[in-house]
Parts: sequence; C-alpha cells; structure tokens
Amino acid sequence: MIKDNQKKPNNLIKEKSPYLLQHAYNPVNWYAWGDEAFRAVKTQDRPIFLSIGYSTCHWCHVMAHESFEDPEVAQLINETFIPIKVDREERPDVDKICMFACQLMSGRGGWPLTIMMTPDKKPFFAGTYIPKEARFGQPGLLELIPKVKDMWENQRDKLFQASEKVTFAIQNALNEAPGEKLDKETLREAYAQLSKRFDSQSGGFGMAPKFPTPHNFYFLLRYWKRTGDEKTLKMVEKTLQEMRKGGIYDHIGFGFHRYSTDSRWFLPHFEKMLYDQALLAIAYLEAYQATNKEFHAQIAREIFTYVLRDMTSKDGGFYSAEDADSEGVEGKFYVWSKQEIEDILGKGERNTELFIESYNITDSGNYKEEASKQKTGKSILFLKKSFEDLALDYKTSPSELKEKLEEARKKIFSYREKRIHPHKDDKILTDWNGIMISALAQGARILNDEELLNAAEKAINFMLTHLRTANGKLMHRFREGKAGINAYVDDYSFMIWGLIEMYQTTFETKYLKLALDLNNTLISDFWDENIGGFYFTSDDGEQLIIRQKEIYDGAIPSGNSVAMMNLLKLSYLTGNLEFERKADIISRVFAEKIKLNPSAFTMLMSAVDFGIGPSYKLVIAGDSNAEDTKAMIEEIRKHFFPNIMLIQRPMELESPEIDQIAYFIKLYYDIDKKATAYACFNQGCKPATTSKTQMLEYLNSNW
Repeated sequence: MIKDNQKKPNNLIKEKSPYLLQHAYNPVNWYAWGDEAFRAVKTQDRPIFLSIGYSTCHWCHVMAHESFEDPEVAQLINETFIPIKVDREERPDVDKICMFACQLMSGRGGWPLTIMMTPDKKPFFAGTYIPKEARFGQPGLLELIPKVKDMWENQRDKLFQASEKVTFAIQNALNEAPGEKLDKETLREAYAQLSKRFDSQSGGFGMAPKFPTPHNFYFLLRYWKRTGDEKTLKMVEKTLQEMRKGGIYDHIGFGFHRYSTDSRWFLPHFEKMLYDQALLAIAYLEAYQATNKEFHAQIAREIFTYVLRDMTSKDGGFYSAEDADSEGVEGKFYVWSKQEIEDILGKGERNTELFIESYNITDSGNYKEEASKQKTGKSILFLKKSFEDLALDYKTSPSELKEKLEEARKKIFSYREKRIHPHKDDKILTDWNGIMISALAQGARILNDEELLNAAEKAINFMLTHLRTANGKLMHRFREGKAGINAYVDDYSFMIWGLIEMYQTTFETKYLKLALDLNNTLISDFWDENIGGFYFTSDDGEQLIIRQKEIYDGAIPSGNSVAMMNLLKLSYLTGNLEFERKADIISRVFAEKIKLNPSAFTMLMSAVDFGIGPSYKLVIAGDSNAEDTKAMIEEIRKHFFPNIMLIQRPMELESPEIDQIAYFIKLYYDIDKKATAYACFNQGCKPATTSKTQMLEYLNSNW
C-alpha cells in the first residue's frame, strides 16, 4: 500500500480545512472552491463535479475510500470534470444551496453531497452517497460518469436546460412570503405539533432517527412558563432524562453524540459536534432553573468537562468536532466487551457487577446486534433505568450507587485514553464558538462556576485576537495560525448571543458594547433593505445563484432566529426601539412559511414568545460589592425567567458607563443606600423596591 507521503498531492494540499486535507492525496485532481477552480472550468470547458462533506462524516469516509481513492474512478472524474471539494462547515453558503438542490431533485439530502454543475455553478445532477458500482437499483459512478460525459459532449443543451429548471425552482422556492404578525396562536400551534409528535415512552419527537434539537426544549420551557401546563415541562424532562440514559450519551468521557439512529436513543451516530454540546448544555441549564433538580445541573457540568478537556485549544478557542470512526471503524473508541470491563475493574468485584448490570453490558454484546444482527460481543453503554430506580434494585442509596459507578467510570476512562482516539477536527469556527461562549456564560452564572466564566472570557479574547479584522469585521474559520473566509450571518448572530450572555453574567459593559458593534455590522452588511431579514452572506460575499436567507431551525438554530432574539434583548438593554422594529420585521418576512409548520422554527418561536411578552427590563441599582446587591442578583438567577434582561447600575461609580448605553436608567438610584430593583414590563413599570420578595412578586405576577 502506498503511503500518503509517497503519493503526489493534489491542489488541496494548500488548504487549511482538515476535511480537504483528508483528500489531498486522492488520485482525483481536486480543487478547493475558488478562483483557481473556476479558471480551470473555463479554460478546459468541463462541467463541475462537486463533492461536499466534513471531516467527521462517516459516509464521507466510506465514499472517499471506495471511490475517490480508487484509480479507475479518479481517472473517470479527472477526464470528465473539474472536481471540486467543499468543507460544508467552511462554506455553508455553498452547502445550503446545493443541499436544497439535492432535496428538490432527489427528494432527500445528507452528506456526502454529490453535485454535478455547469460552469456557471448551476446544478444538473444531485445525490448523496454514490457507490462505485451500481447496486440495489442505484447507479454507480462507473456507470453514471460516462453517461454524463457523453451528454456533455453530444447533448450539452439538455444539461443546461435541466440546470436552468433547477436554478429557477431554487430561486422561487427560497423567495420570502411576508405575512401577518406571528402571535400567541402560532405559539399554540407550535406546541400542538410538538406534543403530537412527542414519544411518551422514550422522549424526543417523532421516530428514528432522532436528533437532540435543543431549541425545541428552549421553546417548550418558555411555553410552560407562559401557560403553566405541567405536561409541557414533563416533555422536556422526559427527553433530557432519556437522552442522558441512552447510548447517545458518552457515559465514560461525557458529551453527546450527534444523533440516535433508533427511536430510543440507544444506537448513536458517534460523531461529537461542538454545537450539540453547547446547545444541550443550555437546555440542561434551563431545565435546572425550571425544576431545581440537581440532575440537570450535573449533566451540564459533565458536558462542560468534556468540552474544556477535549475540545479546547491552548489559546481558548473551541474545536469543531470529533469523528465517529477510529482505526477505520465507526464507534470502536466507545464500545466495550464484558471481558474488557472485567479486566479493568476486576472480575467478580461488586463494583464491576454493578457497572456491568447498570450499563447493559452482555457477553454477546448489543452494538452490531441491533445495527446489523451480527453479534460481535461489543456493547454500547446505556442505563436501563434512572439512578434512583437502579438504587432500589440494588438495595442501596442513589448517592452510594453514583459514587461506586463514578469510581468505576474513572478507571475505564483512564484505560480508554490509551486507545487510538477518533480524528479531531481542530478548526475553530466563529459561529459554533459563539454558541459555546453563550453556554459557558450561562453556566457560569447559573452554576456559580468561575472556571466556566474564565473559559468564556478566554474564548472571547481568542476570537477578538484571531477572528476579527482591523476594520471590525469577523472571519469564519481559524486553523494553524490563519483566519480565513468572510463571516456569515450565523457568525455574527451567534457571537452577539454569546456576548449578550456574558454581559448578563458579568455586567461588564465591554461585552455589551462589543455586541452592539457587531450588531451594527450585521445590519449594515446583511440586512435586506427591500423586504427585511438577514441574508446568509454579506453584501460583499461571493455571488452564487441566489443570495439566500435562512430561517429554518435545524440541527443548529438559524441566524435570523437568533438575530431576532438578539435584537429584542438589545432593545431592552439599550432602549433602542429600532432594534425591536427590525425584530418584528424578521417575524413578518417569513410569517407565511412559518405558519405552515411552526414547530420547525422553535428558536424563532422563542423569540416570538419574548416579543409578545410579558418581557422585562430589570435594573438593579446598588453598590456592586455590597452583599444586598449580590443577593438580589443571585435570587433572580435561581429562577427560570427567560424573558428578563437584567442591568446592573453600579452606584459606587460616579458616572457608570452603562448610563451611556442604556440612557433610560440614569434616574435609577439606590434607595437609602440599599440595592433597589426597578422592574418594567412591556410598556409599564412597577414601583421601585428594595425587597427581594417584592421583586419576585413583580416578576411572577404577569405570567
């Protein structure tokens, strides 16, 4: 077998993306998406073979090994096309258009994504994984490519006609349909749709595959707060508990895998994505605030433990993902035989038996048995029951059981660290880091954890140093000392989200000022002045076949949904009503599309919930170092008040900087030198109070 360093590299060897570099020694003459590739397209008069994936994608690896490393397939591709590789995490603008084309043309989507395009970037064929040779009625590359070559040479007009039809369909399908304002009825319909799809046995929504989709929980928790409907809270708790018990959770090293291939959270797709960790940490933190159950706080802590241990660069930025595969086998790093566990913990020991029984480890194994009915003796760890129920079975206390299982877990973790680890995608993305900063900031104040705050501060400093240009604009990706790719709407929206949360945690005005600066850039560079809403790319971004706007809240919330929430919060923090007006426009621009299926837009529904209210500005005027000021702030943080924006006016300062940003608080003083709360909701304010009890009554009286 020829090693990579003995092969001749292709054009991808110059790239920073780990995914592109994985293909740098393919016999396919790959180009990265860019000017060099499109000059070759023009000079050689060939169509484009576009392959989109990401470095931790299992089926991307399969297709690469089967086809792109195969000399026969490579020769066909090289003779027929200009082949271009795209990392979907680096170029989500290209990926989103191509994915939509694939869904239009084939009725399905996913990665690897395979697109054949005309030289002017218009698709005429789209698919996902394509085998080397035809099987089960699916054409293979060896059959498909010669047909395309023949048509390009002899019936090119038909390919161009097909591409024009697809382009027309994309442009028309992505046009906005502005409508009436979204209201409480839209919130009720979103809840009804989720409730109808709720799996009462295993939690989650719908059947297999199941994705965590944490913004569903954000919305449901707000709907519970609005209505007091306990069923809504139970839906959230049931899902969070079942996910934590299931194989989708890494019981040894912590953190969540990307999704479950079955309906009961047992068999995961083993990738670990940074955004999942951040979004789920927020969900568990909010559930903790809503219920005061330590279980939820503990899971959030464990997620942060994983991220800070395994996904953080020495300079403070957060890496993107960890692969599903190690040593070429999906899940190998995470599964165990009974023999291995006994060797690590000691055969016949009580703690060993407790661990084996609690986590469903069997002689025959459960991993491949469920996936392909072939027993291999390897088991995915998952809890049969809650710790409380297991403790009853084993006639011990939950705390003692947890202590024994934790002792065993640490030993197994130490052993696992010696295994060959899955590949880590070590590029640092601005948008995903923004979500992680938001999660850490919330974790710091809800859990009162200084380490989390320090991690968030370090990450922000990293972003400002490495991913913000001299003119104040953001870049999208950093790797190996270099930033690259102009930022997208998600980069701005998610970083602003993180900075708002940092202000809410620290009350340091530098974070609020930075959020406002980035928000101004977002509006100036991305806002549609004709209809409203934010484009995915900036005014000076690459011109593709359509300049799209994203509103669907999929695995990650959309930039527009998060931007709408940010605008509402910044309006409450600053008194700038123009921000609130723009938030209202966002909801109207996409209203007709949203009303068709509001449960597909749950992050936006949370923003709508904030906009409808009651939502609060709460100003605490008092000495920052005084115990009564701290106590009043801590009291608020014990409760789930998602629609409150908290401002601290530090009375120890003669001219607090926050006065220059939130002009309306200049007349808010502490009464008799005591910490004083000023609560305003919608367009009305309550009398000032120095009583924590009275403050809480104000905040609870309008829900």
